[in-house]
Amino acid sequence: QLQASGGGLVQPGGSLRLSCAASGLTLYYHTTGWFRQAPGKEREGVSCISSSDGSTYVVDSVKGRFTISRDNAKNTVYLQMNSLKPEDTAVYYCATDRDYGSSCPVEYDYWGQGTLVTVSS
Repeated sequence: QLQASGGGLVQPGGSLRLSCAASGLTLYYHTTGWFRQAPGKEREGVSCISSSDGSTYVVDSVKGRFTISRDNAKNTVYLQMNSLKPEDTAVYYCATDRDYGSSCPVEYDYWGQGTLVTVSS
């Protein structure tokens, strides 16, 4: 089970850190990704961290602003979001796959509930 949290209302240029906490599986062994879906738009992959070697990927639109990381002791994956823009407004989801030692990109098997991020002045 995945639990996403950390969303909220933030002004443009602000920061938020999203958390994806897992229970029943160890994220170290599974590739984990963050996705977002804005109103009226399709879901978009934002970032991914591989279980094989910890390598990370971020989509071009957030490169240099968003960072994905993993705390193995807390079994949690984070998405640090800086310099937020109104176009980052969306429901953010985390997901993981069931395979061991995989690398981004993957087919995701488990999804958390979303957390809403609103960037507005």
